[in-house]
Amino acid sequence: MNIEEIRDYCLHLAFTTECMPFDDETLVFKVLGKMFCVVSLEGDLKLALKYDPEKAIELRERFSAVRPGYHFNKKYWNTVSVNGTIDHQLLKEWIDDSYQEVIKKLPKKEQQLFQSN
Repeated sequence: MNIEEIRDYCLHLAFTTECMPFDDETLVFKVLGKMFCVVSLEGDLKLALKYDPEKAIELRERFSAVRPGYHFNKKYWNTVSVNGTIDHQLLKEWIDDSYQEVIKKLPKKEQQLFQSN
C-alpha cells in the first residue's frame, strides 16, 4: 500500500479525522479525537498502530517488519514498515485492529455511536 491508499482506507472508517499535530512529516488519523494510526511521510513509509499489549508482542515476534512503537508507549504501539513485504489485506486488518482498540477505550457514550453505524 502507498500513502494515498492508507489515507483513503483510514478516512473511510467512521468518525475518522486526519491532522498533522506534530510536524509536516507526520500524518495522524484519529477516531473521535484519539490517535489510532500515525504515518511517517518522510523516508520509508512507516505506520504506528495501537494494539492490545499481548497482540503487540505477538505481531513483533511473527513479523520482521513490526517493531516496538518509535516515540510511543511500546506496551501498546507498534511501528510497521510498509516496504512491500506486508500484504495489503493484512495491513488493512492491522489498521482496523488499531481503530477498534482505540474505540474500546472511549467512554461508553461515545462507543454507542458505533453501534448505530
